Amino acid sequence: MDYVSALVPPVVMAAFFVGVVRVIVKTQGGAAKAKEDAAVDAALARAEGVRNAPAAGDV
Repeated sequence: MDYVSALVPPVVMAAFFVGVVRVIVKTQGGAAKAKEDAAVDAALARAEGVRNAPAAGDV
């Protein structure tokens, strides 16, 4: 019976991990995908704008 108690935690963790991966894969895309993509694009554009903007002392 020791082998059963030794195998239960890894099996439970593997099942949990598979469940988490399935949820992540299923939630990709869908109705909110365009909204999420737009938010990421806006954040990247802001970051690029800040990086490329001249500093106040540069003229």
